[in-house]
Order: sequence, then structure tokens, then C-alpha cells
Amino acid sequence: MPTLLVSHSVAERYGASIAEAFPGIETLILPGDSDQPLDDETRARIDYAFFSTDIYPASSRSFFTTVRAAPNLKWIHVMSAGVDNWVFQELLKKGIRMTTSSGSTAKPIAQSVIGGMLMLSRGFLAWGDSQRRHAWEPIRGAATPADLIGQTMTVVGLGAIGAEIARISAAIGLDVIGVRRSPWREGDPVRELVPPSALLSVAPRTDWLVLACPLTDETRGLVSSEVLSALPKGAHVLNIARGEVADEPALIEALQSGHLGGAYLDVFSKEPLPPASPFWDMPNVIVSPHNSAAALGNDHRVATEYFLPNLARMAKGEPLVNEVTV
Repeated sequence: MPTLLVSHSVAERYGASIAEAFPGIETLILPGDSDQPLDDETRARIDYAFFSTDIYPASSRSFFTTVRAAPNLKWIHVMSAGVDNWVFQELLKKGIRMTTSSGSTAKPIAQSVIGGMLMLSRGFLAWGDSQRRHAWEPIRGAATPADLIGQTMTVVGLGAIGAEIARISAAIGLDVIGVRRSPWREGDPVRELVPPSALLSVAPRTDWLVLACPLTDETRGLVSSEVLSALPKGAHVLNIARGEVADEPALIEALQSGHLGGAYLDVFSKEPLPPASPFWDMPNVIVSPHNSAAALGNDHRVATEYFLPNLARMAKGEPLVNEVTV
């Protein structure tokens, strides 16, 4: 009988749905304390595992300790889109199949990015500072913000998240360029599509550079000092990809020098962001603690729209959706 490792919460909320998706499957509850792991015999029974949203971060150690020592593990579904974590990479190298929940947080992340763009472009940071000082300081003259309509946004990565950001931005009135390896597809919400190798060539006409790509060997350091220097003076960077996609020292320099107008940053090369990081004190930077996806509906979307359908496909021997290829 196949055995599925899940959290107590998932077993309680979705037990009946799991049984319906995969008749006859046995559920095994993840120990809450990694200091009391499952014994070898029990771990050997695990065929499948679900790294659900409620496991992170409190029970992550327990989960990864368990699955890394499960000799017969065949498939793991993860609640995230990215799998650059070293544990995931280790499991993939062992030949364990892995599927992601890519797309489940596209809307809340896109809303966070658009919110960051609006705060940076419409004077909210200045108004917030004035409010804290109880100062009535209307923005006038040269400080008046430019219209977003007609500005150019370049979105690096046109997966579910990047496409949603592009769609909303185009609706606001921005001219959107997409950066993606694969060719144009019907429905792409961008006016122009270029490969990553062409990022430097479109940088000079990019007012808003959005990073929404996975971290790979190709994208690591993609936004180099050369790319940042090529952006127009006053341009902005919005990063919800991974901190390592951008050259952080070069980004700090471009912000401090005034070449860049500002940034919304949800990810950093080192997390948590160290207290000494210059990003904390920059008046033109919005820092969010890798939290742009936060939304109460995420858990349910991951379980019902991604994990359970894939579990049913596994039961029937059908191809899985969002399977990671190595």
C-alpha cells in the first residue's frame, strides 16, 4: 500500500480528498519535533511526500530530515515555485520526482509588485515621511511624479508571476517588454519579447525592471553592473525573484549614487537581511522580508489546485503537472 507523508494539518483538512484522489493510500503524519524522527522502518514505507505551506518554517527541519532518510521516496510535491534550495537539489539528484506549485501565488505576488511600483512612483514614500513629521508638504514642481502611462517596464521571466505582473502593468498603461528564453506564445501580455541575452540592449529604454525569474546558472548575476548602468537615470528595480539574480553591491551603488530612482526588494542574497545592510536605511527602497506572496488563500490553492490533482495523476499513472526537469 503506497504511503504519503503529510503534516497533521493537511491530514486533518484534506484526508477525505486525499483518499478520493488516491484510493487505498495510507497517510503518515510528519513528526512535529525533528528531535523525535521516524524510525528507519517507518521512513522506508514513505513513497510520496507533500511539503505543504504549514510546514514552513517551524517543521521544515523535521520534514527534510525525514525525506532525506526515506530510501523509497519516489515523489515530493512542494508548496513553492522555486526549487533552488540545496535539499531539493539533493533529492532531484537522487532521481526523486518533484512537482511544484508554480502559479499558486502569482496574483498576491503581482499585487505586491504593483503596490511597490505605485508607492515608488506616486509619492507615497515622501508623504509617509511628511506624515511622521506632521508636515504638510505637497509635491510640486520638479518633484511632481511622472505619469506611469507610457513608461516602459521590462519583466525578466514570464512564468505565471511575471505574466500576471505584465498583464496588470499593461492595463495601467505601461509599455511592457518580456524577457524569456522560449518564443512568443499566444496570449503573452507583452508588446515585445526578447531572450535573456538581449537584456542589456533593452535596458536603456526600461523605466521599471522587474525580476520574476527562477535562479539558475543563466540568471545568476544576470542584472550586472553593466545592465544597471544602462538603465535610464531614475529607473527602478522590482525584485521578487532571488537576490542572486542581481549584483547586489552594484545595485546598492546605483541606488546610493542616485542613478536609480528606487527599488522594491522582496529577496536578498542573504536572508534574513543583515541589520547592517544599507538597504534598510535607503529612503528610496522598500524592503519586504521575502513576504510578497503572503495571502491567506495560498494554503488552500496549493492543496486543491496543485497537490491533490497531481496526487490523482500519480494514482492513475498520468503525467504530472509542474514537474521539475533536471
